[in-house]
Amino acid sequence: MRYMNAHRNSEHRFWMHFATRTPVRLLLALVSTFAWHSGCGNPTSLEAPKSRMLPKTGDAGLAKNILRPEGPDKPTHHFKFDDIAQQAGVEFAYRNGEEASHFAMPENVGGGVALVDIDRDGFTDIVAAGGGQFSQEQDIGGLPFGVFRNIGSQFQSVQQQTRFTPRSRYSHGLGVFDFDNDGFDDVLVTGYGGIDLLQNQGDGTFVLATCPEFGSLERWATSVGAGDFNSDGMLDLYVASYVNWSWENHPYCAAFKPGQRELCAPKDFQGQEDAIFFNNGDGTFRLGNRAAGLRADGKGLGVMTLDVDSDFDIDIYVANDTTDNFLYLNDGSGVFEESGLLCGVSVDERALPNGSMGLAACDVNRDEQVDIWVANYERESFAIYRNQGDGTFLHTSRTYGISALGGMYVGFGTDWEDFDLDGQEEIVVTNGHVLKYPVSTPRRQRPLLLAWKDNRFSALDFDTSGYFSGTYEGRGLAVGDLNRDGRPDIVISHINQNLAILRNETPARGRAVQIRLVGTQSNRSAVGTRLVLRTRTKTHLRHLVGGGSYLSHNDPTMTIGLEPGDAVQSLTIYWPSGQSQEPSIPEGDQWLFVEPPVDARASSHSHSSPKPFARESLVTQASR
Repeated sequence: MRYMNAHRNSEHRFWMHFATRTPVRLLLALVSTFAWHSGCGNPTSLEAPKSRMLPKTGDAGLAKNILRPEGPDKPTHHFKFDDIAQQAGVEFAYRNGEEASHFAMPENVGGGVALVDIDRDGFTDIVAAGGGQFSQEQDIGGLPFGVFRNIGSQFQSVQQQTRFTPRSRYSHGLGVFDFDNDGFDDVLVTGYGGIDLLQNQGDGTFVLATCPEFGSLERWATSVGAGDFNSDGMLDLYVASYVNWSWENHPYCAAFKPGQRELCAPKDFQGQEDAIFFNNGDGTFRLGNRAAGLRADGKGLGVMTLDVDSDFDIDIYVANDTTDNFLYLNDGSGVFEESGLLCGVSVDERALPNGSMGLAACDVNRDEQVDIWVANYERESFAIYRNQGDGTFLHTSRTYGISALGGMYVGFGTDWEDFDLDGQEEIVVTNGHVLKYPVSTPRRQRPLLLAWKDNRFSALDFDTSGYFSGTYEGRGLAVGDLNRDGRPDIVISHINQNLAILRNETPARGRAVQIRLVGTQSNRSAVGTRLVLRTRTKTHLRHLVGGGSYLSHNDPTMTIGLEPGDAVQSLTIYWPSGQSQEPSIPEGDQWLFVEPPVDARASSHSHSSPKPFARESLVTQASR
């Protein structure tokens, strides 16, 4: 969310950037742009790591600033999404407290949404952060969360019945993970001042966990990611922290128009140190920053945990705002080496850090290597870091048409999904400015749906009646199949605008294979698992990530579209425990629930499979 001068010279900025860095940083950046060197490890196959290399030269330059893509080759489309929030009974908005006119930094971060089956009835429910408010005396208070139970065609507000009541702090992010391996998803809440863990009691209610180490983290927490970092079968936690804003550090920042005050920029503040918590297995956690090797800088907004180098342990990618993005490579014991610059995923094609927010894992060229997608600030191309298979990544946004979008969007929540089930993923991004008085772009912006055509992505135009033709201050975004029809739906959180529930009405061109993974030897949430589904025509790679998007959490059920006439040939699942598995997939639309095979190692981490609740349990409570 970079506060950028509309008239500054990019060439001057390039050399000033390097002039203020150490000689080591200068050398590494130049080498990463013009040469190669041994660096971070990433295997060319899913089994074993290979040599480490520095990236080659990326694509340079950005297209001109445009709000709508130009040219005659904009793809025609049949995509259709209906915002059903109000007719489904959901009237809820994230509030940022801007009415107090304090111009406080928390106002621009926004809130996330999480898709979680709270009561294990097989239908995905919605949890949305509420935000906060400021008093004239500069007190900061939190607002209630939105908790909506999916009862088919309607959603039922059950915040009170579920007792979903974290501490009253200005809230931002949500993460959904089974931290105690009991089969019921817990919810981690972040905000200004710290984090809270709400433990699912197995009866549709939550209890605020008491963990002293969490209480000691009095930072501005944003996104969270989880993973079994030390391979003990329990999920650990990575918390991104933003900047050191406070009422004692709240400068007056002028807007471009004389006499107007503006929200300050992240460059006006120092970053705060992120935090890693290791799960003790008894309901408590321990802070492990020093032992894990975390850096003390950064301005974290997005987090994604996954097995980047395919060595069966879980790595961490962090989207930072105006500073280098981090890539922490895990040695398998929970000790990390920050290798973002060497691997080519910390800066853009000009060797400059971006204002990075939204994250997703993808496989843009179907080589069975994970690529990284990053939604960035205006005048910075959204990034596709393509995995070269030798331990390095290449910034390929121009190659795949992303730079042609122009630099008018400020991107936040995002995901790659096959919305029309034709075997090819689309990209969805929700956008919105962080300034009250932006100069060259509007404060409310259109969301983007990018479709693949002629070996590149292009933004789709929608008619004036649909959600995608409107403008919003978009922030959190989560994807999941809410009505169980095989097509992924989208939930988006805005600032001071109603939550959007976008039911996917796109005609399906093919059929869906939906896969839900449950760990036994591995963590029960199966974070860090990767699967490869091969068909007659394509190879589909999926990673079950911890975190991703922006402040939000997707439904962990993975949907893979098969184009008409295509058929599955094989499915291989690589579990974080080191096991691999090849379950069979029958013909026809299929929903698979997969657990790994049991072996001698399962005894220490095996978990029972709880039965779903009776579907009437929360309905009865909510009707009283």
